[in-house]
Amino acid sequence: MVSLATSTFSRNLCPRPSLPYAVRALGTTLLRLHPKPTSWGPLSSSLKSCSAHFSASNFKFSKSPNETLGSRDDLVVLGIETSCDDTAAAIVRSNGDILSQVVSSQADLLARYGGVAPKMAEGAHMQVIDQVVQDALENANLTERDLSAVAVTIGPGLSLCLRVGVQKARKIAGSHNLPIVGVHHMEAHALVARLIEKDLQFPFMALLISGGHNLLILARDLGHYIQLGTTIDDAIGEAYDKTAKWLGLDMRRSGGPAIEELAREGDAKAVKFSTPMKQHKDCNFSYAGLKTQVRLAIESRNINAEIPISSASSEDRSSRADIAASFQRVAVLHLEERCERAIEWALKIEPSIKHLVVSGGVASNQYVRAQLDQVVKKKSLQLVCPPPSLCTDNGVMVAWTGLEHFCMGRYDPPPPANEPEDYVVCLKILIAYG
Repeated sequence: MVSLATSTFSRNLCPRPSLPYAVRALGTTLLRLHPKPTSWGPLSSSLKSCSAHFSASNFKFSKSPNETLGSRDDLVVLGIETSCDDTAAAIVRSNGDILSQVVSSQADLLARYGGVAPKMAEGAHMQVIDQVVQDALENANLTERDLSAVAVTIGPGLSLCLRVGVQKARKIAGSHNLPIVGVHHMEAHALVARLIEKDLQFPFMALLISGGHNLLILARDLGHYIQLGTTIDDAIGEAYDKTAKWLGLDMRRSGGPAIEELAREGDAKAVKFSTPMKQHKDCNFSYAGLKTQVRLAIESRNINAEIPISSASSEDRSSRADIAASFQRVAVLHLEERCERAIEWALKIEPSIKHLVVSGGVASNQYVRAQLDQVVKKKSLQLVCPPPSLCTDNGVMVAWTGLEHFCMGRYDPPPPANEPEDYVVCLKILIAYG
């Protein structure tokens, strides 16, 4: 047995507390949701492995676990994503065709508040959710009657935002007698790579990097994942956003693209930031300390974030660029070191692994991709990155993940067609221990 810190989670959609996912309609006026889970399970001291646990009490299995979507290419699923600051919907066919993809960005709100303001984000989702879904249907030349099922993100994410998407999904599913599939946001980031890379079979590794999460997993099968590492405080995307804000950069595209662009002008070794967690020989991540180092470096150089980068003097801009480049180098070096160790561990568990998937919003960063590509080549693996439009939060990943589970018979039955408006869905992401 390999000695390492791992945990497992398994996935299902049944209103039973022993299962990892539950979507339940409650006649209450409150949404109860774990607001921001930071991992898919607690760490354990040694390798544990468990198969996904499922119950047939509320749904049926349509296929055996080893069958794939290839034998059913006539299914069409609508995916809805509202976990954070983008309202997204897409329609995907089970043969891999993306029939439509619509995203409504909250870039102006991000710039105004310097990040995500949950209540404002909820209001923005509510304003556009109907139109986004309608546009997705019209762009695909379909109506709700043509759908096989509706998939929707149920977490992790901001509870105020998640419920907008879930309520819309339940309304459509109930009105048209459609099954509904609750989707784990991070699982969707991992599985969308299987839509793009047809040769990507289980088992594979995945690094999921976004504003709220850092996660290294070994994907052994659909619904069966071993967590190799997670963030113990702040995720890399959060560090990018905060650094961009402190440097007075344009936040309308979020911090990642702004930092990457400015970093091209700077000297990546100008500021001596220390790499996080060098003394910890595991695969976990930490960016809180690096954020502190960046803040102190900015203060020592008297950089005023109130002065936007566009108005900075040439000397000030050069100083900001050096900080951006130095931060990015160390932030990504931390990813490289953890990934290299995780690959070594994973290959001891599953020697047949051939791919490392890198997905999530930060995976859009070209510098991140280039550096991680070097890591996987050293280990004789292939790097798989979805295109940037499928790395950031999107409806395609939700629809595809919904399809994968729907074809395995993992779904909830249609909600009541006459479900009252004041019904609020209780979402829970429950962790199964290996």
